[in-house]
Amino acid sequence: MTGDLGMAEPGSRGTVASVGKKRESIQVVEFVLGKEHYAIDLFDVKEVVEYTSITRLPNVQDYITGIIDLRGEITTIIDLKHRLNISETSMVTTESSRIIVLDDRMTRSKVGILVDDVSSVSTFEGDLVDYTSASVNREDTTIIGIIKRKVRVRDRETTELIIWIDIKALLRDIMSIT
Repeated sequence: MTGDLGMAEPGSRGTVASVGKKRESIQVVEFVLGKEHYAIDLFDVKEVVEYTSITRLPNVQDYITGIIDLRGEITTIIDLKHRLNISETSMVTTESSRIIVLDDRMTRSKVGILVDDVSSVSTFEGDLVDYTSASVNREDTTIIGIIKRKVRVRDRETTELIIWIDIKALLRDIMSIT
């Protein structure tokens, strides 16, 4: 999955103001880190690009992988697995890795997040999101909710959990995002 995701203007979507408030439906970009599924708001994403060689930078935070030249623009790459303290739990090749380029109107600079794979762009009804169990620690505002998706595995229906993270809150402490 590569290319422009057809983004709407930032702020044109509803937001979750507090725990327990639901909206009609949500649109997210689903991705994989280790063995778990995650999602971020579609409207925070500019595009998804294939992995490309990353130039390492000296004396930066551990979760900043480095920079890439994306069509003539220097883009900072953040290793989301490292930022979220996710241990290496699966063999991931650079061929399957993707860079989710964030909307620079949100980040105010060119920023991409490195993920193991991008699964899809999905729409979920608000009643499939559990906002109350999103975080054990209520001080942690990086998890918006847990999306529950029914999947069929070997003639059995099971629930797949997708951790919906607030990428703005996650990156707020490392760059000036409002």
